[in-house]
Amino acid sequence: MTQVTNTPYEALEVGQKATYEKSVEERDIQLFAAMSGDHNPVHLDAEFAAKSMFKERIAHGMFSGALISAAVACTLPGPGTIYLGQQMSFQKPVKIGDTLTVRLEILEKLPKFKVRIATNVYNQNDELVVEGVAEILAPRKQQTVELVSPPNFIAS
Repeated sequence: MTQVTNTPYEALEVGQKATYEKSVEERDIQLFAAMSGDHNPVHLDAEFAAKSMFKERIAHGMFSGALISAAVACTLPGPGTIYLGQQMSFQKPVKIGDTLTVRLEILEKLPKFKVRIATNVYNQNDELVVEGVAEILAPRKQQTVELVSPPNFIAS
C-alpha cells in the first residue's frame, strides 16, 4: 500500500502542479467496457475499428476522464477532494499501449474551499489528447492516508 498526503485548501497555490501517469493496457479497455457498459466496437472489435476513422481500436474517451479523477483524488489536492464539475474536450484518440500523463495545475482559488484546476492529458509523444478544467472542493485539513489496492478482477 502507498501512503499519500493531501494538500489542504490553505496550502494550495496558483501555479502549483502535479502529474499522474498510466499506460493504457488491453485489460483497462476490457474492464472499462464492463464497468461502464460502453461496448462500442471501436473500443473492443479490431476488425470494426480498422474500418473506422481511427483505423484501430481506441480507448474510451471517459477512460482519460477517469485518469483525471484519479490524479485529482490521489495527487493534487489528493484524498478528501470532492469533484464539483469537469469540462473536457477530446483532442486526439488514445490508443492501446499509449502512456498517458495527466498534468494538473492550480488555476484559481475560489471562496468556500473551491478551486479551479487545469486537467490536461498528454500521450507519450507529448501530444495533448484531452484538454480540461475541473472545479473541486479542496480538503480543509491535511491528512495522510493509505491508498487501498483494488481487488484483482478478471473481465469476462
